[in-house]
This record gives sequence, structure tokens and C-alpha cells, in this order.
Amino acid sequence: MAGPPVSSNSMPPQWAGLSPELLLSVDRGSGEQLRAQLERQVRDAIRTGRLVAGERLPSSRELARALGLSRGLVQDCYVQLQAEGYLVTRVGSATRVAAGAHVPPAPASAHPAAPRLIADFRHGVPDLGSFPLADWLWAMREAGRAMPTAGLDYGDPRGSSALREVMAGYLRRVRAAAADPERIVVCSGYAQGLGLALRSLAGAGVRVVAYEDPGAPASATAAAEAAGLTAVPVTVDDDGIDVRALDATGARAVVVTPAHQWPTGVVLAPARRLALIEWAMRRDAYVIEDDYDAEFRYDREPVGALQGLAADRVISIGTVSKSLAPALRIGWLLCPPALTGPVTEAKRLTDRGSPTLDQLALAKLIESGRHDRHLRRMRTLYATRRTALVSALAAHAPEVRLTGLAAGFHAVAHLAAPADERALVIAARERSVGLYGMSPCRSTHATTPVQLVLGFGDVGERAITEGIAAVGDLLAGPCS
Repeated sequence: MAGPPVSSNSMPPQWAGLSPELLLSVDRGSGEQLRAQLERQVRDAIRTGRLVAGERLPSSRELARALGLSRGLVQDCYVQLQAEGYLVTRVGSATRVAAGAHVPPAPASAHPAAPRLIADFRHGVPDLGSFPLADWLWAMREAGRAMPTAGLDYGDPRGSSALREVMAGYLRRVRAAAADPERIVVCSGYAQGLGLALRSLAGAGVRVVAYEDPGAPASATAAAEAAGLTAVPVTVDDDGIDVRALDATGARAVVVTPAHQWPTGVVLAPARRLALIEWAMRRDAYVIEDDYDAEFRYDREPVGALQGLAADRVISIGTVSKSLAPALRIGWLLCPPALTGPVTEAKRLTDRGSPTLDQLALAKLIESGRHDRHLRRMRTLYATRRTALVSALAAHAPEVRLTGLAAGFHAVAHLAAPADERALVIAARERSVGLYGMSPCRSTHATTPVQLVLGFGDVGERAITEGIAAVGDLLAGPCS
């Protein structure tokens, strides 16, 4: 017979325990010999990649017991497959799948590994290497130690009462929000929070939702369509969203980033904040406030949450994706009284609630002061990186103007015409630098005026300096 296929290089699972389980079956009424059935099933499991090279099989004793067969029959099966090159057995060691027993098919669209970048100015990502892992593990242990047995049940779909109490106090203290724990719904990040809010608004009769332009058109449109709503863009200028233009759309909901507009970085001006609240009251409308990265400000006065001005008209969504890490998938909605019930029901129908132990850990982290300590450390780190970015551009591309630097960890670079955004991004990538244009943030995807969104959250000072030096001439002059 033909030999087995060549093996893959993937690492096999290292199962703990005396004998790992393996799902096989025998049909005593089929007419096929039991040993032949067993050999065929193990052989097929290896050929199809269900068992990979180096993976451990059950002991002959345990497999015989599980299938109701004699141990000698299983041992004979293993000997035959070993002779065929599918298995290897060493004295005193477990039977394992032989190297060279299986090679998975190549992916239909295999891509070569991306080259290593000198600097990747990807935006929207905090410094992942600074995640306070030791503090988080401490908080998880403390939360697990104190959690009552009842806490392992499904619980309130709004989330843990402990986290909602702590979060309400935190948001009142830090964001000047009108936070009532009874009107907080814990969610799995911003995307789910926006989806819950839009579904609830659709149920309340809203048909059109507006979003900032530039902003996040792809996510806003997708979330609106999923809720059965129509999404329309509204222009953002140096004072934030244009409320008169918003009024003209007929929308009864709008998604805004008032504390630090994404991606321009402007702050919603006081007059615009009041006008937006007045619009919501007059139109029987709602404002969805994305209160992202408000914790990170440098040389400006703090700006309170819009929700604190009109708690009955603003749905405020916050997360730990920027303050801690996106992978935690913890967020929350501050809901108006009329929408708390619908949002809670939408959450219950979606997933019955977010993981409780993680919520309790976050509550411990905040209560202990370790969360505030981490934020202070990160403000200093991001401020240093911001300075490095400003200095590098001043040295290698002084013609480039930067805006949006007062808060957060990204800036907007304004390039002189006739630069070409796409050509610039491609040319920078050829020099191992990741640059990102403004066009994906515009509803029209226009590439002019030419602007770059430079994230410095997850790129170190040295990489910032070396990366800008590598593309300084591209930024300073036309690239087409």
C-alpha cells in the first residue's frame, strides 16, 4: 500500500491525565471485523488531521474498556498501525501519532508572512505590553475568593451588582456622569453596546441614526443595518458635530465622540454640547455617546461626559479597551430610564450576560486604586510618546502639521498637496513603516485633503523616532 502522507510541523496538544479520551465506535452488527473497524477509524482520524503528529493516544487498556473490547485486540490494532507508519510506541512511553503521518492541505489563499515593521502607527490600540497583568491576576484571585456560590449562576443580565455599584461611583467621580447602578448594563465591549443601544432605539420607533463624518462609517453603518436602521453622515468641523446639519437629516439618534472626537481629536464645543442636548429634547431623540479614551488628556482641562447634562436623552457607552486592553471585552452602557428595560432585555436575549468573574475582578481593580495607578502611569507614557512624535516630525518633516494631540494616543498629520494618500501608504510600507490614511474614516472615502491618522499607543519612543526618520522625505514632499 502507499505510505501515509507527509507530516505537518504543528505542535500537538499535550493532554494531561493518565489517558486522553478519543471518540471511536464499533458496530458489532456490520459484518466488518472489530479490529478492522478500529484500525480504519484510527487511520482515518490521522489522515484527516483529527489526530496530529506527536499527539498521544489512549492506552490500550483504557480504549479497550471504553469500547468493550479485549485489550489484546486494541494492542494488535496499535501494532498494525505502527507497522504502517501511523503510530510510534516506545517502552515506558505512550503510543503517539508518528511524525509524517499527516500533512494538512495548504490554505486556499495562503499569504506570505508580513514583513517586520520598524514602526506601525496603527491607531485605536493601547500599549499592550503595559497591561497590568500582575494587578489583574491579583484582582481575579481576590474576586474568585470572595465570590459566593450564587455568583456562578446566570444572574442579572445587566451584570454584576458589585461592578455596577463601583462603576457608577467611578463614572460620577471621574466623568461627572449621572450614574445610577440600576441603569447600568454591562456589555462585551463597544460594538455590542452600540448594537444593544440601536436595537432598543429601533424598538422605540427610531428609523434613522446619524454618525460623525469623519468618524467610523463602516462600523456605524453595519450596526445600524443590523438593527434595521438607516445611517446618515453628519459633518464634523473644528467645534465638533454640526448640529444644524444633524437637524436637517431627520434623524432621531446620533452617535458622537464628544470628549475626543474620533478621528480628528476635536472636543465638542460648549455651545455645540448645549445645542445637541436641545436638539435631542426638541426632536424626542437620543444621543449615543462613545466616551472612549477620555482618561488620557495632557494639556487641556478635563471634559465631563455629555450624559451628565441630560441623563434622560443620552446613552453613554464606555469600555476598558483603551484604558486596559481590548481583549478583556468589558464595557457598559449608562441608559436613560426609558431605555434601561429594552437594553437589558436585548442583552438577555443576546447572551444572558457577560462573564461574572471578569466583572468582579474589574470592580476589585478599581476599588483597590490599582486602576487609577495604571492610568496615571499610562498618561505619562503616552505623553512621552506624543513628545517623541512631535520631535521626530519637527526634525524630519517640519512642513507637516499635527492636530488632535490634547488627548488620547493618536494624532492627525496634515500633508501638503499634491501628496497622494494611497501612494504614500504603499511607499511607507515598502520602507517597513505602517502609515494609515484618513480616507477610511470618511463616508465618501475621499483621499483629499491628505491626512494621516498616526497612532502612538502601541509603538515605543525609539520606534517612533526611527519610523518617522525612515519616511520623513515622503511626508515632507509629494508622493504620487
